[in-house]
Amino acid sequence: MLKVENLESGYGSMQVLWQLHLEVNKGSITSLLGSNGVGKTTTLCTILGSVELWGGKITYEETDITHLPTHKKVDLGIVLVPEGRHLFVNMTTHENLTMGAYPKEAVKHMAESFELVYSLFPILKERAKQRAGSLSGGEQQMLTIARALMTKPKLIMFDEPSQGLAPKLVGEVFDAIKKMRSEIGLTILLVEQNVEASLNLSDYVYIMHEGRIKAEGSAEEIKGSRDIKEAYLGI
Repeated sequence: MLKVENLESGYGSMQVLWQLHLEVNKGSITSLLGSNGVGKTTTLCTILGSVELWGGKITYEETDITHLPTHKKVDLGIVLVPEGRHLFVNMTTHENLTMGAYPKEAVKHMAESFELVYSLFPILKERAKQRAGSLSGGEQQMLTIARALMTKPKLIMFDEPSQGLAPKLVGEVFDAIKKMRSEIGLTILLVEQNVEASLNLSDYVYIMHEGRIKAEGSAEEIKGSRDIKEAYLGI
């Protein structure tokens, strides 16, 4: 579904990504793992177009989208759940979800999307009239994910969805991600610091170090490689 070839990008004069490659198969959960500062978030943002691409090629559903603007990529079904829960804190839960359904195709299916997100995150239905800024950290993370789902995505990219959450809530978030693949058929690209949870969830894994892909393989292969886990994942 998504193919990234020789991707290079950075900020100002500082290069962050070097000849990066990865593929995400339709209906799979693919994880991009590595320590802090290796370029994982930059990779997601470059794919989406919010960080300028310096070189390389991005193909989505066999179409070259390398130079498409971000909003056009969203229209095609690509969405990013960013790190840090960028919500409209003075708007209600319901209003935040409505803001997510801005693509033309998403507007047509808004009622269906509300039903979907409330089935995944029932607490959000209870909090529908509550201001987003007054929700707990876990509820805000659920709302951030749910708002992305309102765009009717085909490919959803997660940047550290479990960051700052209590263990019980981490489990709930990962259970929701599993359901997105198994029940909705979404394709998922996951960046996550919780290595063990990611390996248990994923079909395929890429390991990043200093802006490059240093290893890749099925989740089982990565789990079984002591050298890779010690060298790049710290476990």
